[in-house]
Amino acid sequence: MTGPIRRPVASLWIGERLHYLNQLCLLSHVKQGHPTTLYCTDTVTNVPEGVIVKPATDIMAIDMEIVRQTSESFLSNVFRYKMIQKTDAVWIDCDAFCHKPFPDEMQNIFAGHGFRGALNCGVVYIPPKGALIDQLLDYYDNLPAAPAWFNKQQRKRLEKQDPSLPHAVRIYNAERTSFGPQAFTWFAQQTGDYEKALSPDFLYPVPFQLNDVFYDPYGRVEGHFTDNTLSVHLYTNGTKPWWRKNPPLANSYADRMCREIGVNPQDALEE
Repeated sequence: MTGPIRRPVASLWIGERLHYLNQLCLLSHVKQGHPTTLYCTDTVTNVPEGVIVKPATDIMAIDMEIVRQTSESFLSNVFRYKMIQKTDAVWIDCDAFCHKPFPDEMQNIFAGHGFRGALNCGVVYIPPKGALIDQLLDYYDNLPAAPAWFNKQQRKRLEKQDPSLPHAVRIYNAERTSFGPQAFTWFAQQTGDYEKALSPDFLYPVPFQLNDVFYDPYGRVEGHFTDNTLSVHLYTNGTKPWWRKNPPLANSYADRMCREIGVNPQDALEE
C-alpha cells in the first residue's frame, strides 16, 4: 500500500553523474511521498528509479558559458525561483535529505542557517506570486551596477573585475554568495518576509561547520534534530574529498541512511 501523494519537489543537476549522497537525498523525498523532479542540463546516467527527469530548458534558457565562468550554484540560484514560479514545487538542493514530509499547508519554507543566522535557500518555497519572488527575479533579470547590500570593500572588488567579463560574472567574482543567500536575505528583508523564516532546526539542524559528523560512526547526528526537523542538509560542497571518494563508515549517519533508503555508495563515488 502506497502512502499519500504529497506536494512536488524539484532540483537541478549540471553534469552527467550523481554522487551517492545526491542519489540518497533525492530518493529520500520519493520515499516520503513527494513527486521528485530532477531538471538536468545533460544526460545523467545514474538517476535513481522513482525520480522524474526533465530538461532544465523546460524552466529557462541555460547559458553554460556563464556557468563555466562562475559555478553550478550560480545557475541554480537563478533557476530555483523560476522553477517555483512555473511549477509551484518546493526547491530542494541535491544534498538535502528529507527527514519528514513538507506539510502541504506550509507556504514559506526557508530558514536561518549556521551560526550567523543569515537565510539560506538550499531548501526553499515561497509563494509563486508575490513581492519576494518578483523582486528576486527582477534582480536576476535586470542586474544592477552593484547589489544594493554591497559594502565598500565588496564594491571595490567589483570595480577591479575585468570589464570584458559579463556583468553577472563580475558580481559573482566580487562576492560568490551575491546570487544566493545574500540576495535571498536582502530581498526577504525588503519585503517583510524575513520574519517568516523558520528556525534552523527545521531545515539545517546541523551547522555547516560540523558537517563531518555525518560520516562519524560515533557521531550522534540525531542529537541536533528537533520535532520540527523536516530536512537535513548534508553540505556536499563542504565535504572533504576523502568522504566523497570512499563509502561512509559503518553506522555513520550517511551509512545508516543509505541502508534505510536503499542506496549503494560503492556504485556512485566521486571519481
